This record gives sequence, structure tokens and C-alpha cells, in this order.
Amino acid sequence: MEAYLFDWANLLLRWAHIITGIAWIGASFYFVSLDNSLTPPKDRKDVDKGVGGEQWGVHGGGFYHHQKYPVSPGYVPDQLHWSMWESYSTWLTGFALFTVMYLFNASTFLIDKSLFDWSPAAAVCTALAFFVAFWVLYDTICRTLGRGKHGDEIVGACVFVLIVFASWLSCHLFAGRAAFLLVGAMIATTMSGNVFFWIIPGQRTVVAAIKAGRPVDPVHGQRGKQRSVHNTFFTLPVLFSMMSNHYGFTFGARYNWLVLVAIMVAGALIRMSFALRHEALAYGKPVPWHFAGIGTLLLLGVIVATLPAPQAAQAVAAPASFAEVQAVVAQRCVLCHGPAMQSKNIRFDSPGEITQHAQAIYQQAVVLKLMPMNNATQITDAERALIGRWFSAGAATK
Repeated sequence: MEAYLFDWANLLLRWAHIITGIAWIGASFYFVSLDNSLTPPKDRKDVDKGVGGEQWGVHGGGFYHHQKYPVSPGYVPDQLHWSMWESYSTWLTGFALFTVMYLFNASTFLIDKSLFDWSPAAAVCTALAFFVAFWVLYDTICRTLGRGKHGDEIVGACVFVLIVFASWLSCHLFAGRAAFLLVGAMIATTMSGNVFFWIIPGQRTVVAAIKAGRPVDPVHGQRGKQRSVHNTFFTLPVLFSMMSNHYGFTFGARYNWLVLVAIMVAGALIRMSFALRHEALAYGKPVPWHFAGIGTLLLLGVIVATLPAPQAAQAVAAPASFAEVQAVVAQRCVLCHGPAMQSKNIRFDSPGEITQHAQAIYQQAVVLKLMPMNNATQITDAERALIGRWFSAGAATK
């Protein structure tokens, strides 16, 4: 019953996290595209009112006229939409899912004793420390180095170094799939922190100043814009880390932290290309596809670098008996899929059960290399290859 309820909690939290994430990312992408597509207003009256840019659009059978006041519209409308709960609800559901999946099951999902042998309590505290430490360091970098002509470039370089170090450290402390997810959750926490600590408070300060009839300090809009731009470049790296736990060839690679960094950089470059595309189209400039091109080449480089070793491909032709496979399954899989424990209601302690689930065994243990979880039973690459040869030959019981 406990496992059944746990699976339902996992399902519902994951579903809610995806829904709220779509809402947040969709809103973020939309406002970035809108901001970069704005052109100077053509009507002099709009200029006199303080409109800094406008965009005409057509959607859903109607026309829309968007206008942006960079500093202040001079008054606060009765109906003012705030974009914040998309961020907050995404973080809350994500942290709840991370807690249910990884923190409550640290010995299974968070710890790989062959990598770093420590207690679940220590692993949980360290994982939570990643969230806090990264936010403090990132925020300090933005506040102290984000000024001046080259402030954005300096901040970008420092944050990149910080992410590289966090990726390296995470992959040396935690199980691969947990390490990838932890880095993504760490960055996502910072994204939501930008909204909670800077973007929304700055907007509230501006609204309060307008209502009180005081001059509006443009620095609040500038700070909010800086953090919003950071968030949009963080988005694709975070999305990759969230889905990476389904692909063992990434987090299971020998230099998995380099794989993580390379794919995140590729995602950020591709996102940069599309963000700049909106401005280029608005002003009739060439679209800067070279960023997306570099990101794509980087992804191709990762694909080539993580190709399976040639020896594994040559071994496919060697025969594998069912007795050999059954011995591997009994040693590596029956601990969680046997009489004592039927994880996911699946057992592998009889020939019929093994052949019935041959496709799943091959997919999880050979193709994705997700099982055994965190390789808790120390299955070898040779044993995975043996299962692969057996399955490719027809998964016979002889």
C-alpha cells in the first residue's frame, strides 16, 4: 500500500510540475519574444505618454496592440496582471517532487556508494546546501559585478564557472541521475529566486511609487530585466536536466559532468539564437543563427564522444545462453524483483517471468542503463552486453 501511494504522489506531483512549468516557461518565452520584438511607437502621442516600444500582432481571430512603458505609464490601471505564481507553483511542485523522489529515498536514489559512501542525512543536507550556496554566490556576483560597460559579460563568465564547478562537484558526490537533476533543480531554484527576491519586489516598488506620485527609479526595471534575461538562458539547460534521468548514456558516461555542462551550454546557445531572432526580425536584420549552429555542433560532439566502445559492438555476434542471463538476473536483479520484494509488481525469479519481461530488461539494463538503480548490485558492462546479445538473438529460454 505504501509503494502504491508513493507512486500516486509521484504521478500527481510530476503532472502538476509539468503543467505549472509549461505555464511559467510559456509566459517567460512570450515576454522575451515580445520585449525583443518591440519597435519605436509611430504615433507621437504614444511617445509623449512614455511608450518605449510597441508590437502589433494577430492571434485567435483578433488583432493585438502591445505597448511597453520602460519606466512608468503615469498611473496604475485597475486590472494589473502579475506574472509570478507560474514561477512559485513550478518551484513548489518541483521541490515537492524532488523531496518525494530523492530526499525521502536518499539511500536508493541519491547515494551511489561506489562513488561516495556517506549517510543519507549527510547526502540530503548537502543536496539542500547546493540550492542555498548557488543562489547566494550567483546573487552576489550579479549585485557586485553586474555594473559597468562589460558587467553582463563578466557576470555571465562567473556564473558559467560556478555552474561548471557545481556540475563537477555534484557528479562526484551523488549518483549520476541524481547529480544531473540536482544541478537543474539548483538553477531552477535560482530562477525562481530571481522572481521572488528581485523581479516582483522591484515591480511592487515601482507600483507603490506611481500610486504615491513619486518619481520612479529606472534601476528597478533594469535589475528585473537583467534577471529575466538570465532566466530565459537558464531554461533549456534546466529542461534537459529534468528529463536526463531517462537517458542513462548521459549521466552514466565516464565524464558525466562534462556531458552535463556541454549539453547545458548547447541549450543556452540555442535559446540565445531564438531570443535574438525576435529582435532581428522586428528590425529587418539577419537572424543570428550561428549561436544555434554552435550549440548544435556541440550536441553532435557530445553524441560522438559518448559513442559505445567498439569492443561492445564486436561482441554482439557472440552467442549468449539463457542460463548465463538467468545467472546475471538472479545476482543483479532479483534483490528488488523477487519473492521478498516485487518492485513495480515485477518479478524475475523464474524463466517465464524473465522472458515475459525481456523487452523491459533489455531497455532498462542495456539500452538506458537505468537499472539496477544507481547500479546498487554492481552489474558490469560485460553482463549488460550479455543480456543484449541474448535479447538480440530472440530472448530464448534455452
